[in-house]
Amino acid sequence: MTYKLSHIIKELNIDFNENDIDIDGIHTLSEATSTQLSFFTDSKYASQLKDTKAAAVLIDAKHADLLPETTIALITDEAYLKLALASKFFAHKLITKGGEPTLGEHCDIDKRVRFGNNVILGDNVTVMAGCYLGDDVIVGSGTLLHPNVTLYHFTQIGAECIIHSGTVIGCDGYGFAHTKLGEHIKIYQNGNVVLEDNVEIGANCTIDRAVFGTTTIRKGSKLDNLIQVAHNCDLGEHTLLAAQVGLAGSTTLGRNVVMGGQSATAGHLEIGAFTTIAGKGGVTKSLEGGRTYAGFPAIDHKLWLRLQAKMMGLVKRKK
Repeated sequence: MTYKLSHIIKELNIDFNENDIDIDGIHTLSEATSTQLSFFTDSKYASQLKDTKAAAVLIDAKHADLLPETTIALITDEAYLKLALASKFFAHKLITKGGEPTLGEHCDIDKRVRFGNNVILGDNVTVMAGCYLGDDVIVGSGTLLHPNVTLYHFTQIGAECIIHSGTVIGCDGYGFAHTKLGEHIKIYQNGNVVLEDNVEIGANCTIDRAVFGTTTIRKGSKLDNLIQVAHNCDLGEHTLLAAQVGLAGSTTLGRNVVMGGQSATAGHLEIGAFTTIAGKGGVTKSLEGGRTYAGFPAIDHKLWLRLQAKMMGLVKRKK
């Protein structure tokens, strides 16, 4: 989908006096191309302004001069809200009429499976009753989908994966902008989800599609039941997540991270490789790899044990 910038800007109610150009999507400052729209809402990303390749950027007047000459500044004091309104232009149009998938050899597909358009399955794929595979979904060879798995449009599943019943992959991330009156405006989630090879996902998990770009679960990772992975997360190779783990948006896990049951992260954090988070641990800041953490907020596990002992000592002394 391509739109004239003047058409988008008219809907956003922003002044526009530049040469008109075609826009085919929205992305971050660092990832946007010369045919995409971007946005600036946080001063910590100011260093990215001078190098952005975006065709146009929604930005406040204070920072507009930092943009390259090749990038059009779209001046607004509500850049995030305008982004939300613009995102609707590039949302995938959902239709109920599907098509026949392209099948590899020796696939076993239950007759009660529904497909969108342009679905591609590799060899020896098994899809059980009640599954739905949306538009442009790709499933690698040897993958098994248990009953009632839902793969939203643009989802890509690698080879030799197992996805258990009730799991939903590619649902919308939880993204809203807010008006000055407190109304919540949907940011359309126009990215996708990619699972690499040999990933196993338990029952009733939800893995959100990216706002733009990709939510990624890398090869060899294993997720238990009842897990939430939010938009734009990146799980490193051979990650292990126990039941009821929750990852907030844009969490990045290094390889071989282990998270115990009911542990969780705040958004936009990085957890280093070979880290263990004990059950119910709450990660509120980025963590160095190769260590074990516990508690809320999560701290070094040995320190947490000492803290518990100290508190117990105080309780006993009070008695």
